[in-house]
Amino acid sequence: MTKFLFLAAIVLLISCTSENKKQEPANRIQISGDTIIVPNNSNLLKKIKTIKIAKEPYRGNVSTFGIVQAIPTNYAEIAAPFSGRITKSFVKLGQYVKKDEPVFAISSPSIYEVGKMYYQVKQEMILAEKNLKRQKDLYKNGVGIQKDLEEAEVNYEVYKRDYENVIASLKVYKVDPDELVLGQPLVVHSPISGTIVANNIVIGQYLKEDAEPVVKVAELSKVWIVGQVKEKDISSIHVSEEIEITAAAISDKCYKGKIYYISDLLDEETRSVQVFIGCDNSDHSLKPGMYVSVGFIEEMTDNILVPASSVFQKEAGNFVYVAIDKNRFVKRTVSVTGASNNRLLVKSGLLPGEQVVTSGGYFLLEQN
Repeated sequence: MTKFLFLAAIVLLISCTSENKKQEPANRIQISGDTIIVPNNSNLLKKIKTIKIAKEPYRGNVSTFGIVQAIPTNYAEIAAPFSGRITKSFVKLGQYVKKDEPVFAISSPSIYEVGKMYYQVKQEMILAEKNLKRQKDLYKNGVGIQKDLEEAEVNYEVYKRDYENVIASLKVYKVDPDELVLGQPLVVHSPISGTIVANNIVIGQYLKEDAEPVVKVAELSKVWIVGQVKEKDISSIHVSEEIEITAAAISDKCYKGKIYYISDLLDEETRSVQVFIGCDNSDHSLKPGMYVSVGFIEEMTDNILVPASSVFQKEAGNFVYVAIDKNRFVKRTVSVTGASNNRLLVKSGLLPGEQVVTSGGYFLLEQN
């Protein structure tokens, strides 16, 4: 009897073990590539929540910092064109000057030599012109020869060219040849209209030819805001788009600007590009060198947004889990960018109508 009971127990144990082995695969989470299959009786299903993806109106807003700069064509640094001594100043700090108005006068031996050359070349050209006229008359009356006429023509053209070059040199410095007087100081003029923002003119000061600029002129009614935009946001901005600009030093005012130029060069260290924004500055409240905040406002478009908790990141990039049905979940690579309210803007990888895991994704991640 005892032996019979022992054999019955062994048979029962073997039967239960076999049954458990048959039921075990049905309770196990299965993984096939990027697909995870969770059985109906798994507690994991109770921890997973999903939402249905749909497009919704969204206006992107990329923010960065910027620096106020004078527009290069509206800014000039005026230095002495020759070594010499300043004899007179025509301006003062903060004064508005028009283009070609006098700024300061400088006396220099170099200026004297240019004037001397002008008179010398002018006299040589006049003599060459008289000689050419005489040779033409002689040749016309049959007493001149072709060779002398040709030499006179060549000489006249040479002296004429020298004269024109000297005239061009004088005009660069706004000198009227008809009013030139040997030994007079050279008057230096402003190349642009604007305000004198720096004035280091000292009467009697001797300046070398390579001396630093003594006067700076700037027209600041319009300025550039130079901002840095990250590589991931470049596609979100476009030339001529309107920009909002604020400055911490001027908290009660919001400026408007437009993108003038987006640099074609990417800074490899910061992974960003420079963006030049034209901004009205009629009240001159924005000062070159001032830091400002820049907001790039996109047009309202339909986009896919998902909770930030849906997106995971690994070395290969960002991904989400898409629910194919109540038991199957597929890992899907997506391209996202920051949005607002703990949501991310999905640029690619998802389609409207798909179900995305919003809670419990970490448990699926542990299965991979």
